[in-house]
Amino acid sequence: MHTYTDNPRFPAGSPTTSSPPLGLGLVETSSGPFDILTHYTTTLDSDPDLTMPIAAIESLVALLSSTSTTASTIAEFLSIIETGISVLKSSVPNAISLSAGCDLFLRYIVRSLEDPRDFDACRAHLLQHGKLFVDRAKSSRWAIAQYGAELIRDGSTVLLHSHSRVVTALLSFAAERNIRFRCIVLETAPSLSGLITARILRSKSIPVSVIPDNAVGYVMAKCDMVLVGAEGVVENGGIINAMGTYTIAVQAKANKKPFYVLAESHKFVRLFPLNQFELPVQPQYQNLLDFTTEERNANDQVGKEGEVGCVEGTDGKTGGKKVAMGGRGKGSAPLVDFTRPEYITALISESGVMTPSAVSEELIKIYS
Repeated sequence: MHTYTDNPRFPAGSPTTSSPPLGLGLVETSSGPFDILTHYTTTLDSDPDLTMPIAAIESLVALLSSTSTTASTIAEFLSIIETGISVLKSSVPNAISLSAGCDLFLRYIVRSLEDPRDFDACRAHLLQHGKLFVDRAKSSRWAIAQYGAELIRDGSTVLLHSHSRVVTALLSFAAERNIRFRCIVLETAPSLSGLITARILRSKSIPVSVIPDNAVGYVMAKCDMVLVGAEGVVENGGIINAMGTYTIAVQAKANKKPFYVLAESHKFVRLFPLNQFELPVQPQYQNLLDFTTEERNANDQVGKEGEVGCVEGTDGKTGGKKVAMGGRGKGSAPLVDFTRPEYITALISESGVMTPSAVSEELIKIYS
């Protein structure tokens, strides 16, 4: 039986349940406890270009490798994977993209099973295909860059929000092809993750203008398109992304500007939110409405004074940088919102360019 055990970094006596409290990262296996959360965070910290779902999948592969000599049945092997996924999901405040990657990995592993009667061969097959899945997921960003670079024309002005690795990869690829364009980057308060995007693009000799978030309506007429990444692409073709994405999409449609979303297929998630308040985010990390009759200073209104948080934006990574973080985005939990599909011109994944209405069909292909 696989259970969650107390992490030595937390007080003894913490409850052991099927949905472990934040911070528990140990998976009990027949070969002893495996700290999948520590492996996950170490993997993220070691590679600034790594996304949450890829780091989670690599951690699951490591979990499988550590138990490959002790698991005695396919059922036990799959149970270990499911336990590791549950630990990761419950240990991350905003697990939208992580959940999508983990669920897709589990589905991939089940589909790749061959003859379950030959356990040794099947176990080796699982490990091989787990590592293959990671390699394919990592390469998807560059496939998207090649598809999306066709959108960038000489003289274009592109509006960007927050920080997305796939967006910066696309723009870097376009610059390498000697396409001349410039970018307007929203600073993306409170995380200021837009500053990361600006720094990366300027290092590629791409002209950048950083503006405050509340100036988006003013500058929209000067843009040719909007490019954003996504925490998750949901079943109806909408997206969950850094707070402010929905506002930008509304402005883009009002100004008849195309709004493009770049997202790897491992971020396509089986969710169907109907409004902003049905997002699968732990409420304590997105409690924006805090009504009070008491006078508050500016620091109290945006967060704890002196609070330091991660600035990566859509997936909580810092890339080695930390800044004062306001808002309710405590620690590495970014604020997110939901953008409905009618505001999205097209989505670009490693499978190509698709309309929002095609997302449900793509999810069927992925999970069938």
